Amino acid sequence: MKHLLGLFLLVNTVFASAQPLQDRISSNDPAKYRDLSAVHAGAGTMGFTQLIGRNDLSTNFLYLHTGVINPKSGIGHHFHHTIEEMYVILNGEAEFTINGRTSKIAAPAVVPCKMGDAHAIYNASDEDIRWLNFAVSQKKAQGDAFDLGDDRVGADIDPIPVFVSNRLEKEQLKEAHPAYVGDGVVARRLVGPEVFRTDWDYVDHVVIPAGSSVSAHALEGVEEVYYVSSGKGKVSMNDEEASIKADDAFYAMLGEEISLSSEGEDLELLVIGITPSKEKGLSIAKPLAEPKAMVLQMDFVVDKENAKAFEKMYYSVYVPAMTVQDGYLSSKLLRLFPEDLSTEIEAEPTNYNYQIQISFDTEENRRKWVASDQHQIAWPAATSLAKEYKWRGYDVMGDDDQR
Repeated sequence: MKHLLGLFLLVNTVFASAQPLQDRISSNDPAKYRDLSAVHAGAGTMGFTQLIGRNDLSTNFLYLHTGVINPKSGIGHHFHHTIEEMYVILNGEAEFTINGRTSKIAAPAVVPCKMGDAHAIYNASDEDIRWLNFAVSQKKAQGDAFDLGDDRVGADIDPIPVFVSNRLEKEQLKEAHPAYVGDGVVARRLVGPEVFRTDWDYVDHVVIPAGSSVSAHALEGVEEVYYVSSGKGKVSMNDEEASIKADDAFYAMLGEEISLSSEGEDLELLVIGITPSKEKGLSIAKPLAEPKAMVLQMDFVVDKENAKAFEKMYYSVYVPAMTVQDGYLSSKLLRLFPEDLSTEIEAEPTNYNYQIQISFDTEENRRKWVASDQHQIAWPAATSLAKEYKWRGYDVMGDDDQR
């Protein structure tokens, strides 16, 4: 047990020093913009920078780009085979095109660009347009693009858009949104999972009134990216706190606990949710000469009052944290039979009433999981609910799943 306690403390120490909160906050600073021209064969020029990148989160979030689209400039008609984007304009009015149909959309607004749908944006005005682009990929850190060679200048305009769009209208927000609990806090889901083909789950518009806050809550089975549209306040995460202000972007990862508060004025945010990717399980049809995979069995003694929380932890924290790991195959949560049934089948007596079984393709990848930031969240979440725990490892030499 001394060894286990030491491991627990080591894990917590490593986590406490990993990814400082302040390092996750990026400011949308025009001084950092690069000048680009003919973006996806589009007209004119634009300023551009990246706020959050493909390796910052565990899920398949690809990037948050931002910048200004100069007058009579835009991003040309193009599409992606493996990623989805969402264009956001923060001021002015832009001509959006989806699959060759163009409409004018007034800011502040969002326009999702689903995987395989051709899309473009053009600024026909004489004013700069402030622009964001969120993206989620089908495969971790991988993207693609195919340009159609059409800048959409002078395109026919449909008076009513024939594609999905939504405006960030504060009057449409409502209280009592289950994800944002706080005095006077209002929110609305702009886009849900049915719109996307990737692991992109939602887009929320949230306003925290001056002096109010969103209660601390853990991200269960999801990661989030935040963009501060207006106002200022504080974000608390992993026992750290940092100031945030208009045009800051930041993110929170699987299983982390986050709270938000406003200071002096309303804090308005755009919140993007991304779920973990899924992996297929094992399939073995004949005896193996070499192990196909490995399994780690972890036994726990969990008091009755912690049983419900332990089972919830498995689904909301442990599984989501593993599904983004290289080589992860499957897992199971086992609960010991009731005492009368155990006696009936003459089972071996034990105090260990729960077991988690995890399977990776190799022991090397399991050890990478142990060294990951996600494990440093998931393992303490499990062990903090148990009185005792132990583990052992096995090579997988055969299996059978008839589902």
